[in-house]
Amino acid sequence: MNQSTNIQNIPPILKGNGIPEYKEITPEEINKYIPTLLEELINEFEDIEKRLQTKLDQNSLLSWEEVMTPIHTLSERLRWSWGVICHLNAVCNTSQLRDAHANQQPGIVRLSNRIGQSKILYNALSSLKDKSLQKLDQTQIRIIDSELLSMNQRGVGLTGESQKEFNSDSERLAQLSSSFSNNVLDATKEWGLLITNKSDVEGLPLRALEILADAAKQAGDLGKDDNNNLPTAEEGPWKLGLDLPRYMPFMTYGTNRVLRETLYKAHVSRASSGNLSNQKLLEEILNLRNAQAKRLGHNNWAELSLSSKMAKDVAEVEELLEELRSAAMPAAKKEIKELQDCAERNQAEEASNFAPWDISFWSERLRQERFDLNQEALRPWFPFPQVLEGLFKLCENLFEINIQPADGDAPIWHKDVRFFKVLNKQGTPIAYFYLDPYSRPINKRGGAWMDECLGKSKSQNGKPVLPVAYLICNQTPSTKNQPSLMSFEEVETLFHEFGHGLQHMLTKVDYPQAAGINNVEWDAVELPSQFMENWCLDRETLMGMARHWQTGELLAEKDFQKLRSSRTFNSGLSTLRQIHFALTDIRLHSEWSSELGITPDDFRRKIAKNTTVLAPIKEDQFLCAFSHIFAGGYSAGYYSYKWAEVLSADAYAAFEEVSKDNRDELKSIGKRFRDTVLSLGGSKPPQEIFKAFRGRVANTEALIRHSGLKENHQALP
Repeated sequence: MNQSTNIQNIPPILKGNGIPEYKEITPEEINKYIPTLLEELINEFEDIEKRLQTKLDQNSLLSWEEVMTPIHTLSERLRWSWGVICHLNAVCNTSQLRDAHANQQPGIVRLSNRIGQSKILYNALSSLKDKSLQKLDQTQIRIIDSELLSMNQRGVGLTGESQKEFNSDSERLAQLSSSFSNNVLDATKEWGLLITNKSDVEGLPLRALEILADAAKQAGDLGKDDNNNLPTAEEGPWKLGLDLPRYMPFMTYGTNRVLRETLYKAHVSRASSGNLSNQKLLEEILNLRNAQAKRLGHNNWAELSLSSKMAKDVAEVEELLEELRSAAMPAAKKEIKELQDCAERNQAEEASNFAPWDISFWSERLRQERFDLNQEALRPWFPFPQVLEGLFKLCENLFEINIQPADGDAPIWHKDVRFFKVLNKQGTPIAYFYLDPYSRPINKRGGAWMDECLGKSKSQNGKPVLPVAYLICNQTPSTKNQPSLMSFEEVETLFHEFGHGLQHMLTKVDYPQAAGINNVEWDAVELPSQFMENWCLDRETLMGMARHWQTGELLAEKDFQKLRSSRTFNSGLSTLRQIHFALTDIRLHSEWSSELGITPDDFRRKIAKNTTVLAPIKEDQFLCAFSHIFAGGYSAGYYSYKWAEVLSADAYAAFEEVSKDNRDELKSIGKRFRDTVLSLGGSKPPQEIFKAFRGRVANTEALIRHSGLKENHQALP
């Protein structure tokens, strides 16, 4: 599959259209050609400005095609080239690529500021809206309003020294964000602990031992027995690490409490000391953001951030978080007591001095005791290929699409990457997506995300460009002897990211500026992803994909019921954890400043008094690895997960209200969800789109019910 124009002698990084040739985009090419691209784009933008200024001077009526089309074409060239670099930097990170990214980033920021601060463009957009209002549709007006707001936030109204300082700080913030992310990646990658004593890995399942043994092998920490044979996974050595496929199994199953403590402290103190410390970086980021917001006429960064979101202000965010916090805190206290009681029943030393590194371990013990549920033992029923098949079948039933492998039809950046095509019910391709499923701690950023490779648009010759999505996970890799056997959490993560992908791929918006996830308010963008997670416990979906990878045996009914009954297990603790992160984020960006005389960590610990049951230990420097808000797009927006979860739970409740035997009605609701939430993207306000699907505004009832929490229900504005 190739959507690109066959143009000879154009460097791969400058192609600007179609799917990139990933392996041909080298650090050397980036350093050589990105400056050329930036120079071309500056000249092109100045030509656009001249044409627009002439029209403005003549007081002529501007058209959408004269203003928005050339700006989008220019912006897409920049997004395409820089997007490929950022993508590769996240999934194939090397020191050379990292340096190339850092070298070119200031130029990218300068060009972005140059465009965003163009008074000619701002005046043209204002004129287009004012004089052509009757000729513009709702989506066009919304796009223009969003662009005007964005330009205001990028300093179009600033002049002189104030603008110069704003631009300088913008470059510095971009640099700090990259450094923060790199430090977290390096700190995660560099920490390791070699284990040679078999008793130290007692309790770990074989799958986890294989991963740890493979890590030791890759690190060269092999060791051999007297016959010069490499030991098996059962014999070691094993290498502990801070990436989740190694970290979580040990924290969940490792009986050696001393090692759990060591591992936990290393994890929560990542990037907080030495050459990789983010301590000073995050303070500088917060101070610079605050200064930027004040230059733009806002009291703080949170106020600036919320000006483009669903939530009206900090008070409204805190109101929602407090509603959930007050519901979660009593449950969380009860849950911690239950974990301590479980430890006491097992005559464990943890009972008298329960600590954070005991939570995962005793949660799993209590889960097994209460539900007779061993989630690790269920992995063989969730081999990656079958889970994919189940996910695709669900989407086919709900959204009338067909997903087929298209491996080999497009370039890839790693041998494990898959490529798929999405067909409508007539069998016509409407989108494509990449799936990069496995953890690669050496050169791949942790976490999971969806990003845009290509957006829905039209090429310069008028041909349609189909959307192409990147879907990135970090699940347990496959081995020589078996496929990736997924934990239930990994299954949920895959469904989550695919929800983002669906909104990108199933868009029907004709304007690229509002197609897919573009122009969707940040606190609504998690709606489709969290909605898809709910289907992991739908009987037909789960039982349709849960078959033992060797025997083909279906998941037992009793195990399905155990998974469902454990849905709300420790939901108080998990909800409270998210509330702690969200409140810390919104208050750091609305209340903290260096003038307070306390560090961001001290500030966070004050918040923790009302948002945690076990206070953070002294080694806990979580903020130093809080990439979502310091290196991602969630600054003063982490609350969005909970805000959107209200929307997603209420959306899923529409399907719960119908008998699962009524397939026609379920299909009808699925089509309505596709035709509203998934198709309309950023073309309309999310409140309006949600109401078109649900027939009313959202409320917290479904979320609190799904979480097993009891609290007064209140409509979400």
